[in-house]
Amino acid sequence: MPVDTSKSYDYIFLGAGCASLSIVMRMIGSQQFADKKILLIDKDEKNKNDRTWCFWENGTGFFEDVVHKKWRNLSIQSDGDAIPLDISPYEYKMVRGLDFYFHCFSTIAFLPNIDVVYGDITFGGPGKNGIQLDGEKLHTGEALIFNSVHIPGPNQKGKFYLKQHFKGWIIETPSHQFDPHHGILMDFRMDQLHGTTFVYLLPLAANFALVEYTLFTKDILPAAEYDNQLRAYVEEKLRITDFNIVEQEFGIIPMTNAKFPAYENGMYHIGTSGGQTKPSTGYTFQFIQKQARQIVSELIDKGLPSKYLNTNKRFQFYDSTLLHILAKNKLPGKEIFTRLFQRNKASAVFKFLDNETALGEDLKIINSLPKKEFLSAGIREIIKQF
Repeated sequence: MPVDTSKSYDYIFLGAGCASLSIVMRMIGSQQFADKKILLIDKDEKNKNDRTWCFWENGTGFFEDVVHKKWRNLSIQSDGDAIPLDISPYEYKMVRGLDFYFHCFSTIAFLPNIDVVYGDITFGGPGKNGIQLDGEKLHTGEALIFNSVHIPGPNQKGKFYLKQHFKGWIIETPSHQFDPHHGILMDFRMDQLHGTTFVYLLPLAANFALVEYTLFTKDILPAAEYDNQLRAYVEEKLRITDFNIVEQEFGIIPMTNAKFPAYENGMYHIGTSGGQTKPSTGYTFQFIQKQARQIVSELIDKGLPSKYLNTNKRFQFYDSTLLHILAKNKLPGKEIFTRLFQRNKASAVFKFLDNETALGEDLKIINSLPKKEFLSAGIREIIKQF
């Protein structure tokens, strides 16, 4: 449906993906916004399983009802034996995009104060006055604008720009080949010529699994190479030759320490466009949930969200240091992540990667990593600040 220009909205969300829906669903759940008009805009209807989010979580999450599968047993596989991970009290969870969208939009459909519109969002100029929908100016009035649409810009000087890119297959086998209670978080028994490369194996049933070939590099690969590597892994490492590919997914996640605005030109930036992708790992779902929780709390308490990112500079420094090492090939990512999980409890690593540790906990983690390379990279990142 087109935008009804006779309506005025209190909140407009550009993009109706994970970030926008996470905020809107919390607004609905709070029961504090029933008298507010909300507009959600996206390019297409969300009727496909276009992505899968995996994340660790301690306890019951806000979107627990749409968790497709969870694991308490994980391992890391490198050159030697598999390394079992002690992830308690965390669980590793999977949310399928289609389930998430259905859950959110089926709730929204019953609410008369929320409109959903589909069309191409472009920016014909800076700020909210330059927003266009299908080539025509979007009249935003006095609405608060939340944007999750990527706005291209030049690379920032001194920042690193890697990509986490991946191709995933969900495969089905005629016989039981997998332990549905055990997943492999990183299997590094892959060619590392392109950079940090691993496979992610998450069994959904005894004969059903997600197998994902993942790289942390500057450039993506030819399309056929992802399929070649996935087939080689399944046949050579898993020793499975009889299987069907049930679903496929491909994705690219930015891994950068570039600065993202929380608020700029009259718009609040959310999700990946608002700096909610962890630069050193690419994990996004839980950081989006933290941002959504904070925004809704601030809307209820103060009427406006903060115009500043809620990110501890300590963790920004850690991310920059690791990106420095990966981007400049100072150490193989395979060695870094293997040592990280060999020498620390996985639960401690998860807490660290969630930006939730105290300084003493950070030092214990950092002390387990190669000191020479991390000290050198850290000093260089500090010098850049002056």
